Amino acid sequence: GSPPTPPRSTTKTLKSSMTSKTFTRIWISPKKQSRPWKTNKRRMLVLGIDPGIAITGYGLVQTGNRSDYQCIDYGVIRTESGIPDSDRLAILYKELKSLLQQYEVQSSAVEKLFFQKNVRTAFSVGQARGVTLLALAQSQLPISEYTPNEIKQAVCGYGSAGKSQVQRMVQTLLNLDELPKPDDAADALAVAICHINHKSFENFVESAET
Repeated sequence: GSPPTPPRSTTKTLKSSMTSKTFTRIWISPKKQSRPWKTNKRRMLVLGIDPGIAITGYGLVQTGNRSDYQCIDYGVIRTESGIPDSDRLAILYKELKSLLQQYEVQSSAVEKLFFQKNVRTAFSVGQARGVTLLALAQSQLPISEYTPNEIKQAVCGYGSAGKSQVQRMVQTLLNLDELPKPDDAADALAVAICHINHKSFENFVESAET
């Protein structure tokens, strides 16, 4: 059956021997299901992730084929500024592991680190990516990575699409009532859709060769 709908928000506490930090994982579930799901033995639940140390977007999309998507859940994991990076990364890791325990994910996809003029931003995103890849690998999930241009190309049809265009196309493809917000969550859903498209093409080629 369908996984239970998580609460709108949860607040937990990260405790250590020296300090206690409060953080929030924000759940943003669609108001209605996407298109009625068709029975398909090959359906797959994909977790897309847009990593960042301050905000990490995640999106869960289920599909049976390249043209049939169902949004299961999406949202962001936020960490507070002003606390040590080590604590923020620990929060991200813990919440990703919790997410993976809640859903039976079959495959995952992560946005690749692209060129950043701000070296500090690039470094922090790289740290968040590392923690994300670790959490996924420890859950023994297949992991694919895509550049921002590849993701935009798969969702919008061209690699230079803006964030608002990505949001609108994600809303259309997943048949959502509202634009997926914030854009980190929309980006994560786009990562999942990109992965589904790539995997569907690979499966088509494999079936054609056999």
